[in-house]
Amino acid sequence: MGLKLKFPKRFLFLSFCMALSLLLSVSVVPPAAQAAATSAQQKSVIDMGKRFLGTPYEWGAKSGSTRTFDCSSFTQYIFKKHGINLARGARGQSENGTKISRKNLRVGDLVFFSTRATMKYSSSSIKRIGHVGIYAGNNKVLHTFGKGGVKFSDMGSGWWDDHYVSAVRVLK
Repeated sequence: MGLKLKFPKRFLFLSFCMALSLLLSVSVVPPAAQAAATSAQQKSVIDMGKRFLGTPYEWGAKSGSTRTFDCSSFTQYIFKKHGINLARGARGQSENGTKISRKNLRVGDLVFFSTRATMKYSSSSIKRIGHVGIYAGNNKVLHTFGKGGVKFSDMGSGWWDDHYVSAVRVLK
């Protein structure tokens, strides 16, 4: 004696549609695998940048050269090796990618700084972008500037904190 249930056809149809909708909304690649792929790319960007620690800084360094870098030739080189073409110059690179807030920084994001004094216009301040680096996590920026060339600097306090302007995400 089995229990036999009868459902209206409309109920069965709606149940089928809901199940199909749920099935189609699930990503083909599991979220954990997506996160791992992103993490691998982020790590690769920082690891490549680390290979150039100590490479001398030269203002206006030639694009593509690895003997010397200026800030934007460094980021341009690293990201080009990862299939991402960036503009030349810090201001130009600030127009690449998606703008993000400082509190949402992820490893591999481009971070921008003002190298000149803040210009005051009426009641607002405008900071001009003059420097770019790669966010390396833990409030560290991987960049090249002045003595020592390519290096890590702390952007959580001091000069780099005071001169932070904006950030963009160019990695997927």
